[in-house]
Amino acid sequence: MSDWRLSKSAVLSPGRVVWDRLREGPPLVLVHGTPSWAFLWREVAPRLAQRFSVYLFDLLGYGDSEQREDQDMSVATQTKILVELLRLWELERPVLVGHDIGAAIVLRAHLLEHCGACRISLVDGAVFNPWNTPTTVHIRNHLDAYRTMPAHIYERVVAGHLLTAVHRPMPPEVLEGYLRPWCGPSGQAAYFRKIEQWKDEHMGALEPLLGTVGVPTQILWGGKDSWLGPAVAERLKAAIPGSTLTLIPSAGHFVMEDAPEEVARELQRFFGS
Repeated sequence: MSDWRLSKSAVLSPGRVVWDRLREGPPLVLVHGTPSWAFLWREVAPRLAQRFSVYLFDLLGYGDSEQREDQDMSVATQTKILVELLRLWELERPVLVGHDIGAAIVLRAHLLEHCGACRISLVDGAVFNPWNTPTTVHIRNHLDAYRTMPAHIYERVVAGHLLTAVHRPMPPEVLEGYLRPWCGPSGQAAYFRKIEQWKDEHMGALEPLLGTVGVPTQILWGGKDSWLGPAVAERLKAAIPGSTLTLIPSAGHFVMEDAPEEVARELQRFFGS
C-alpha cells in the first residue's frame, strides 16, 4: 500500500507537484490536509470517479511532490498551488472538496483568489484559529529538539500522532503509507518545515469572509474527531449561510480512513442534490 502514487506532475511557480485525474465527467477536486497526502483519498476517489472526473494532488512538500530546503509550505502558498492547478486543468467552476487545512486552502482560493466553484465540501476542516493539536503545539514550541531527534524516535512520534487521527484501529500497512513521505532526512525536514511555517493570519483572514460564501456548502465531519471536535463543525455551519452539516458516527479526523463508503455516499448525495 505504501507504493500508492499519482501519475502526473506539474512544475508551478512555487515548485513541482504531482497530480492525477480519474475518469471523465463533471470536475471535482480533492484537496488533502496535514500531515496526510493524496493517499488519504485512495478509497474515496474511485467511488466518486463513477460519476465525476476526479482531480487530486499532493500539496507542495507532501506526498511525492517536491521536498527541498527553504521551500514555502504555508497555507498561503498551497492556495497558490491550487489556483495554478485549476488554471492548468482549465476548470472554471468545479466542485471543491477540502480536508483539514485543505478546507482552508479551498476557501482561500474561492474567497481571496476568486476561483469559481459550483459547490464546496469542507471535511473536518481547519478553518478557525487555534486549530493545531496539543502534539503539534508542543513540536512547534520545541522545534530544535524534534529536528535533531534520531530518525527512529522521530518516526515513532509521527506514527503515534497519526494513530490519533482515526477512531478505528489503523492497519500497519496503512500507517506505513501515511508515514512514507515523512521518512528519511528530506521527509523529516519537510515535516517540521511545514509546522514552522504555519501562520495564524492565513486562517484568520477567512473567518470575516465566511458569511460571503455564495455557493452550496457541505460540512462533513467525523463524530469522533479528537483533533477538531464536532463543536468546530457547528461553529463553521453557523458561519456559512445555508450550509449543511453531516456527522459520520464512529469516524475520527481522518474520516475517509474510518468510513470511506459513508464519505463517498455523503459527497455524492450533496453533489447530486
